[in-house]
Amino acid sequence: MIKKGSQIVCESLLREGCDVVFGIPGGAILPLYQTLPEYPDLRHILVRHEQGASLAADAYARITGKPGVAFATSGPGATNLVTGIASAQMDSVPLVIVTGQVNSWTLGTDAFQETDITGITLPITKHNFLVMDARDIADTIKEAFYIANSGRPGPVLVDIPRDAFNQEVDYSEEPSIDLPGYSPSTKGNNRQIKRAAKLISKAEKPVIIAGHGIIISKAYDELRHLAEKCQIPVITTLLGISCFPEDHVLWTGWPGMHGMAYSNLILDQADLIVAIGMRFDDRITGNPEKFATSSKKIHIDIDASEVGKIIQVDVPIVANAKTALKELIPAVSDKKHSDWLSQIDRIKNDHPSLKLRDTQKLLPQYIIRNLHEITKGESIIVTGVGQHQMWAAQYYSFNDKNKLITSGGAGAMGYEVPGALGAQVGRPNEMVWSIAGDGGFMMTMSELATIAENKLPVKIAIMNNGFLGMVRQWQELFYDKSYVSTSYNGIPDFVKLAEAFGIKAMRVTDKTQVQSAITDAINHDGPVLIDFIVESEENVYPMIPSGATVEDMMEEPTSQEIK
Repeated sequence: MIKKGSQIVCESLLREGCDVVFGIPGGAILPLYQTLPEYPDLRHILVRHEQGASLAADAYARITGKPGVAFATSGPGATNLVTGIASAQMDSVPLVIVTGQVNSWTLGTDAFQETDITGITLPITKHNFLVMDARDIADTIKEAFYIANSGRPGPVLVDIPRDAFNQEVDYSEEPSIDLPGYSPSTKGNNRQIKRAAKLISKAEKPVIIAGHGIIISKAYDELRHLAEKCQIPVITTLLGISCFPEDHVLWTGWPGMHGMAYSNLILDQADLIVAIGMRFDDRITGNPEKFATSSKKIHIDIDASEVGKIIQVDVPIVANAKTALKELIPAVSDKKHSDWLSQIDRIKNDHPSLKLRDTQKLLPQYIIRNLHEITKGESIIVTGVGQHQMWAAQYYSFNDKNKLITSGGAGAMGYEVPGALGAQVGRPNEMVWSIAGDGGFMMTMSELATIAENKLPVKIAIMNNGFLGMVRQWQELFYDKSYVSTSYNGIPDFVKLAEAFGIKAMRVTDKTQVQSAITDAINHDGPVLIDFIVESEENVYPMIPSGATVEDMMEEPTSQEIK
């Protein structure tokens, strides 16, 4: 059967289960766009900026577990995708990016909108392809999806010259995968599993650190089974939040730079850390030489390069988290840790993080706690990056699976609007709240048009403090309040802005307005924006300075210490 390269792309995407693509057309990729009407089952969402396409695809992938797909044209269209690709690479998110390239006979001539996007994205993709012949498209797309979603997931880019989209070839519907040397490990080594079980049986003060790998592998039940069987408290990473119910008696917070004080102290006092699907990044370890020095460590991760990279461990297990836990659970015995759990209760009592202050000021913490109570903790929460991100993770309790969507490793400001867009497309029957910062919101607020055009009922709560809040906090604490380039004086009227896009909007300036505004937003069947004018110089606590240790942790000031 004779098909154009553009038709093969569409049919290959459908074969892989893709039903949504985020993108913007341009000259080099136009032949692919002109083919889309032939494939009505392939929904295309026209974003307003390619960065919005990659970030929306990223959030769609996180919330559905399916690879997110984005299209862009050559040159600036492709380079605008880079932030979303980098975020996906850092957080192990499966993406398949299809970019148009200039005609093959002009490659290397600095043709109009020619950019070496495979070279640019080489460090931030799991793999990428330049497809010069339409006969290779079907196999390449199949391989791209397989690579993106197997082993440690990640982004894969497929760059296709314009003439290959137009090329007519004899099309076979049986694409194949030929990836010699690529064979990701999923099953744990039996000897290492036994060693891990032995360490767990001997431990008196064990702790589990559960990361994003639990969510990716859907190892929720296995994690809970192991924790309950051995009575081990569970601490999650930021990206592991919502992999373990926070109303469970064994849930013990999340650690790191802005994690709960008691979580950091518990890790410091543990005699065994069982790290599952996490990578000991610097936000958690601070100074790695002084991190949890009293404990032995078991590290389960599907990526061998992460094991021992930052923290030396006693038992490395390279495996899929779900598979490894299934193998580990039968090897361990039931055990009680009453003394350890009592000690943890005392630590929590002595270091009670996240208490709301009694103040008439409108604080982001108060807003987020009320959002949790009114939504009963059932909403999907998408955040940008900064103070509001930390407050959302701290004050919105997550008891259901995979409910927090945020850019962790890359820390991409601007994630809040396109991320919420992608999450809402991925789970159309659930409520999605974007908790945004005013700075990050302004980076990608053009995607309000995409939300309005597609009638997506996203709710956006802007924590508007007039600052780049987290940067300002660092300037306050470490640069003697030298606020350089962190204060915004040109902030638009966000209410009028949203209304200009046809989106319902309201402004909240007082605590007494918070609950009714949230309720009104929930009751409205379309998108809503709430501009919360919050305290301008509120800080996130606890805080461990970058590269420091738990001994340097700043806990919440008392009411008397807050001016």
